Amino acid sequence: MKILVLQHISCETPGFIKDLMIKDGIELTTIQLDEGGTIPQNLSSFDGMFCMGGPMDTWMEDDYPWLIEEKRKIKEFVVDLQKPFLGFCLGCQLLGEVAGGQVIKSSPPEIGILNIDLLKESQSDVLFHNFPSSIKALQWHSYEVVGLENNNDITLLGSSQTTKYQILKYKNHAYGIQFHIEIKSNTVSDWGCVPEYEKALEESLGPGALDKFDKLARDNMQDMNTHATVLYENFKKLIQ
Repeated sequence: MKILVLQHISCETPGFIKDLMIKDGIELTTIQLDEGGTIPQNLSSFDGMFCMGGPMDTWMEDDYPWLIEEKRKIKEFVVDLQKPFLGFCLGCQLLGEVAGGQVIKSSPPEIGILNIDLLKESQSDVLFHNFPSSIKALQWHSYEVVGLENNNDITLLGSSQTTKYQILKYKNHAYGIQFHIEIKSNTVSDWGCVPEYEKALEESLGPGALDKFDKLARDNMQDMNTHATVLYENFKKLIQ
């Protein structure tokens, strides 16, 4: 099994799910886009694609011109080849934009260990059918996807009080997840070193918020790792 991973900053990897993939012997090809990595021309050889988060936003094409090619490649993989795709945070927003939605500033930003409610549509979904009706996950985003209500190819699977499209599905093979359940014990401390992330965290939760956030994440880590394992095992079934 071959998985293509698109990363936008070195510290945002598939995290706990990456550990599971390595343990299973899955062949990973990681493209570090912010460091000049280029997406392979031939995408048909890959069984699935992961698209991770990052400090940039989907509309920053002038500052990050590689976003243009990334969107084109995501569209090719998801729309043309109809292959399994899983996008987290920025990756969710990129999928939403490729599917015809818009990405706008959240009001307010959603940062913390917060609840996501799974909708009834998730009960028959390949990836989320065995998830509980509500889960806690790490949120660290200031933008969100909107405007997909009239797209018949999109199914809304999960929402929070602030963000409607917490989990979206394109047809039956591509998923966007606005939150993070792929995190590990070092994730919050690593991400806190990114100036954009630290600023957003302190603006939302106050000075010194990083240590409190780190502890809260660790307190909920076991549940998030459990959900990440279920998600991963179900994604493998989607590929097979």
